[in-house]
Amino acid sequence: MISSNIHSSIRRVNALNRILQCRAINTNKLTLSIKYYSSNVSMNKTSASDSNKVESSDVMQITIGDITRTSKPVKHKENIPSQYLNKDNLTQDQLAHLRWILQKDNLRQDVFLIGKPGSLRRTLAMSYLELTQREVEYICLSRDTTEADIKQRREIVNGTAKYYDQSAVRAAIEGRVLILEGIEKAERNVLPVLNNLLENREMHLEDGRFLVSADTYDKLLREHGESELSKWNLVRVSEEFRVLALGLPVPPYVGNPLDPPLRSRFQARNIPSPTYQDTLSLLTQQFPNVNRDSLTKLVSVAYALVSEESRSVALPDFPIDNLTRAVQILSDCPRFPVVSLISSLYPYNSFVSKEARSLVESIMQSLGVSTDVKLEESLETDQQPAISSSQYIPTPYQNSLLSALLTIHPVSDVCLVGPRGCGKTTLVKEYARRLNVTVEPIALYQDMTARDLLQQRSTKQDGDTVWQNSTLVSAALEGSLAVCDGLHRVHASTLCVLQRLVHDRELQLYDGTRLLRHDRYDTLVESNQGQPIPGVLRIHPDFRIIATAESPSTGNSWLTPEILSLFLFQEVRNLNINEEAHLIQSMYGSIPSGLNKLLSVIETLRESNDPALVQLSSSLSTRQLLRIARRMYQFPGQQDLWENIQGACLAKFLPPLIRHSFFSLLTKHHIAPSPPQSSLSPPSISTADPNSVLIGSTRLDKYRTRDSQSKIPSVLFYDVPQHVQLLERIGQDFSLGEHLLLVGNQGVGKNKITDKLLQLLGRPRDYIQLHRDTTVQSLTVQPVVVEGKVAYNDSPLVQAVKAGHVLVVDEADKAPTHVVCILKTLVESGEMILSDGRRIVPSTDPRVGAPNIIPAHPEFRLIVLANRPGFPFLGNDLFSALGDLFSVHVIDNPSEQSELVLLSSYGPDVPRDTLLRLVRAFGQFRELSDKALLPYPYSTREAVHIVKHLQNYPNDSMSEAVSNVFDFDKYNSAAKETLLKILNEHGIPVNLSHTLLEKKDKPLQLTVQRDSGLDTSEPKHGKEDPNNDPHVGGNTWAGDKRSRESRHSRTREESGS
Repeated sequence: MISSNIHSSIRRVNALNRILQCRAINTNKLTLSIKYYSSNVSMNKTSASDSNKVESSDVMQITIGDITRTSKPVKHKENIPSQYLNKDNLTQDQLAHLRWILQKDNLRQDVFLIGKPGSLRRTLAMSYLELTQREVEYICLSRDTTEADIKQRREIVNGTAKYYDQSAVRAAIEGRVLILEGIEKAERNVLPVLNNLLENREMHLEDGRFLVSADTYDKLLREHGESELSKWNLVRVSEEFRVLALGLPVPPYVGNPLDPPLRSRFQARNIPSPTYQDTLSLLTQQFPNVNRDSLTKLVSVAYALVSEESRSVALPDFPIDNLTRAVQILSDCPRFPVVSLISSLYPYNSFVSKEARSLVESIMQSLGVSTDVKLEESLETDQQPAISSSQYIPTPYQNSLLSALLTIHPVSDVCLVGPRGCGKTTLVKEYARRLNVTVEPIALYQDMTARDLLQQRSTKQDGDTVWQNSTLVSAALEGSLAVCDGLHRVHASTLCVLQRLVHDRELQLYDGTRLLRHDRYDTLVESNQGQPIPGVLRIHPDFRIIATAESPSTGNSWLTPEILSLFLFQEVRNLNINEEAHLIQSMYGSIPSGLNKLLSVIETLRESNDPALVQLSSSLSTRQLLRIARRMYQFPGQQDLWENIQGACLAKFLPPLIRHSFFSLLTKHHIAPSPPQSSLSPPSISTADPNSVLIGSTRLDKYRTRDSQSKIPSVLFYDVPQHVQLLERIGQDFSLGEHLLLVGNQGVGKNKITDKLLQLLGRPRDYIQLHRDTTVQSLTVQPVVVEGKVAYNDSPLVQAVKAGHVLVVDEADKAPTHVVCILKTLVESGEMILSDGRRIVPSTDPRVGAPNIIPAHPEFRLIVLANRPGFPFLGNDLFSALGDLFSVHVIDNPSEQSELVLLSSYGPDVPRDTLLRLVRAFGQFRELSDKALLPYPYSTREAVHIVKHLQNYPNDSMSEAVSNVFDFDKYNSAAKETLLKILNEHGIPVNLSHTLLEKKDKPLQLTVQRDSGLDTSEPKHGKEDPNNDPHVGGNTWAGDKRSRESRHSRTREESGS
């Protein structure tokens, strides 16, 4: 059924293409006429004029067709949009839109331009304002927009609250045009604050003033005078004030529908994409050197993909507005394949279904675009530098991607889309190195707001509020490469604030500052006699954005039509087996036989028809493969391939069916667990050498420090064989400079093993425990109030980075995943932006020594502890988000032999037979828990608690000690039955009745002994009264002098007798 629909759609698209080629053009052409009046000189220009610049004159008359408007002088020419209008290339559709807006402007009506995502609506609005020489105020709406962002914002200045007018109020008072973009993204009941301003040109302000319409104000002015109106706090709304809204239709696009009272106050105009012939004609005129056949194929495919026939099979919108960028690339690099250009504009392999992918490819083939041309075949030798980085090992595929990136760089910002660990970060680093640009890493996260992207509100030491530029804004001003990592995590509404920056290279900041594209700024400064304009800053021409994101999934279809219009995309696939083998050989020489087996397993997983196994292959990414290869190279003969694969995939915690299939695949490729180590020669730990420690067969250097001895852990630890083996494997990775992720059930010893390793190595430890309310800010800095002033203390993370300590992040799965994801750039590149504006950089970074720069100590390490994902644990799946960034180790319960040794250490007086019964019963519990037959994963911690009880209270029965653990299950009928059966099989008595308590053999007696701490060996002597007054009764005073003397005399008489 789907196949027939596809073929039917292809036939309709072919028919549509023929219609497009023969489309008739409306013969009733509109013309644009502009008359300038300045210094008694009249000048008439039309759209056929050679000049493309709108003059800044005192008075100007614009005529489009039969509609005329006379402009008025402006106060602030820097607020007039520039270089949006191209009068020589205005199409009839554009002139019709401009004429309509001109009509509504003359009628003093507010306008709503509705249409598909892209820059077309904004460009049209800005072109009109440039044409009519109108000042603009701009607000980009998002889910974070509040009433204060629209009307007035309160700031603290010199300890006093002051209100500052925002864009809507400034536009109303100064007679500017207010552009509201993203109407559908504002939260409900936010925009009604504008209703009265739209309808009656009235608004109440927070500072007590009241905006009134120009007619009402002028009438009151004539009646009462200006001084009286000032006392009434009335402010005149200019008759030139207009509102021009830009929005998407909801549905079909995602967002909030228009509130009826708000909708009724606007005049709507649909702005469709330009026609096929207009686009082809315009691009041919702009790029005359581009091959006509390639240009026609590109435009034809684009319009075929936005046709109604294509939309009937749910194909997302093709970003027509980006065709100009694509043709610019074709002009600069004629060898760039058309199919690769289409993939850059429309990365269909990443976000459409297989059936829709077939439709897209069929459309391209039907229009003469070959889908067999590979990018590496066309661009492999283009722009290859003579010198490559020693850390970058080229492959033909990655070289072609770099060449494509370098070709796109002068034209557009880029987004790299691909699975985890496929090499996106490596490509970005090499890309930046070849361009010799400074990289500004920006970690994106789910709860990031629009303010976080642009400016953050902060407080100075004196309590005054201030706005601080974000890393993105700093990069724009300085000409750096802003690397936005994790685009797929951010809410689509937040990313809308990037639209104007990406499309137009302009930005409106929250403190009122405007950023302009370099050529627009230069023209503005030149018109101002070379003097800079206050509140206007220049965006550096070298500024670029490169974003990285994971491929869209069913649960996170983040690649929306709006984001498609922002970037040109490069899809990055996983390296194939031959390419990965080439990397390993280049880095470490010959490939060990075990690694060849692993390469075969990875290839089988990636080519599997089972989606679960394909998903599992992402855990064995190129990054993890290189980590395993490095471990094998540094510690030859000491690596267990089975254990390395288990850790990389968290295979033990996979669902049973997937785990069975995966283990069968490993067995098929002759990968099996190593035989258990002989109990006659268990691994041991030796600390005889003061400069090193020997764990098993691995010798690790000790760390020398004098300043932080108190932070070196000291932990009770018994050297059981399995834990010593774990310490050896973890210590090997630690010595290689890896950051570690330890994952396991509760009570298996993650903290103990971590602390013991750090104790053996003499490494100071900083500790932080995460929870549900952990935020990005609290993870990096800790705000405190000191003497009434806000100060920021370093969090344990920053302290560890500075001092070169090991930061242990406990309960990492309890914090929201997007919060922990901010550690990604720190782990990958050693860089991180703190919430107070400071920056962590590697110690070798040339910026070390600059203000707000924190050099990361080369000995800094990160050890993250987390429970395994899935029921019954209530945490988040940290491994799926960050697993391949760390060297992952699964911490399991000890084997029977190791657990018996451990319990014997905790309970040396407990009979060995009792310990053995406990160990075997708990082992059976864990097997049933792994099979989801028991709800709780009983761990070694519970077994240790039972043994501690038996050791310290030998007179208590076994049933009493065991009940300490199993009383939780007394009310779970299904679990209780299974537990009783297993415990009885192993001869462990237990009472699991929730109504009866186990009775003692002897009655219990309560005895309380109190010790006051006072001396009772002789009578207490009271206080001496300094006035020697007599005291009767009580026990405070010793009595008067006479009574003491008489008492002493009687005592002597009794002694004499």
